[in-house]
Amino acid sequence: MSTIASDLRVKVRPSAARGHVDAGWLKSAHSFSFANYFDRNNMNFHNLRVINDDWVAAGGGFPMHPHENFEIFSYMLEGALAHEDTMGNGSTVRKGGIQFMSTGSGVQHSEFNPSSTDETHLLQIWLIPDRKNTTPRYEMLELDDTARDGNLQLFLSHDGRYGSIRTEAAADVYSGKLNVDDTIRFELADERAVYVHVARGEVQINGETLTDGDAIEAEGTGTLELSNGKGAEVVLFHLSPRR
Repeated sequence: MSTIASDLRVKVRPSAARGHVDAGWLKSAHSFSFANYFDRNNMNFHNLRVINDDWVAAGGGFPMHPHENFEIFSYMLEGALAHEDTMGNGSTVRKGGIQFMSTGSGVQHSEFNPSSTDETHLLQIWLIPDRKNTTPRYEMLELDDTARDGNLQLFLSHDGRYGSIRTEAAADVYSGKLNVDDTIRFELADERAVYVHVARGEVQINGETLTDGDAIEAEGTGTLELSNGKGAEVVLFHLSPRR
């Protein structure tokens, strides 16, 4: 780890270091160990367990399969994703939307790209909950471009504040967009940690230049400064202390 501010430990995670999968209908980059990509030193960061950068071909998708005791959401970047589950939900989420499941005691669902011509691009993200075997829940939310231009919009939180989706994980998750004149500062304290994933574009974080798929881990006390964006879209995770 390198120190780029007093008492703040920051590690850059380059896009190229991710695990990669090409199944034809699915191309994916795994930020943490997942499926056939395994690295015992890269299982999670605090309670952030999965970030899969998925490209789903037209008509492709995942048939009905089970999950339990994970907080799972799809962060849509391009295209659409159709969802059905054993809770009786059936819906389609599109670019700029969030699709969330608190899987708790267990649920099955399917996801597929409903388009016959266009790819779907999304991040699928899993968080480890504080409580297990809770009643499963499903929600959707649309991100607000105005609220996140040069700012962070809270869309998932441990307490559901400001209209965000409530999660059983000790985590708050934000989306932000930055261009060259924008600066976003985020304070770290109380032994919590921050993980910033660059969904697309280019941005500087405490002087480090990051592009599509790059990420930064930060621990300690201090300020993260995001600036000099070039069409940048970031997902920022404020996570529980290490256990």
